Amino acid sequence: MSENVQKPLILAIETSGRMGSAALAAGGQVLAEKTFSGPMRHSAELFPAVCGLLETAGHRANQIEQIYISVGPGSFTGLRIAVTMAKIMNLAEGVKIVAVDTLDVIAANANDYVEQEKADIERVAAVLDAKRGQFFIAAYQRRKCRWEKVLADSLMSVSEFFEWFAGSAKPLWLLGEGLVYYREKFAAEGIEFLPERYWVPTARKVHLLGWERALAGEFADAKTLEPNYLRLPDVGKKVAFS
Repeated sequence: MSENVQKPLILAIETSGRMGSAALAAGGQVLAEKTFSGPMRHSAELFPAVCGLLETAGHRANQIEQIYISVGPGSFTGLRIAVTMAKIMNLAEGVKIVAVDTLDVIAANANDYVEQEKADIERVAAVLDAKRGQFFIAAYQRRKCRWEKVLADSLMSVSEFFEWFAGSAKPLWLLGEGLVYYREKFAAEGIEFLPERYWVPTARKVHLLGWERALAGEFADAKTLEPNYLRLPDVGKKVAFS
């Protein structure tokens, strides 16, 4: 197998959250990452960030073979920017697309906390603000150093959240940008919060999850690629924590 096949040049972008970022990688190795200068600067800073990453690494845009994007839930405008960019690159240069779930990207940050703080965390939930008193939430359980999703992306209120998670024997740790203004609403017995620096989805984590999917051949169809649209949770079920 050639070096080029082993280590494709990859662009990973995260524009679903308030703080956007882009990363350039060779195979599974991130070469560089650029975080935008402020909230909601996606449209103004994405292209300059990508150009800067390519220049620093000594590569050209037409050398990019794969693009990984987070497809929501999240900012409608930000998601459309990512999807549109991926489709254009696919049409123009045949760049392969990998789409990853934004809540999965956020949950992946919990591994950094576990490793850096030597913390014993088994359960986390990623939270994003869906406006009008509702939140996008997904829950995960740590098994063999991986976060297994036990509640698919769901739209719910804080009261519905507590109906799902109340009475858990072990702490549930929360993270995600939905807590920036509403952390106090989720405060309750059995609920813990990761430090705020772990709440933001990043291009580095988009690459981490995207690379796993690429190795499995799970590429998106550019013709049908759209941001994720959520279904309501099945209130008759309980979260399958073990």
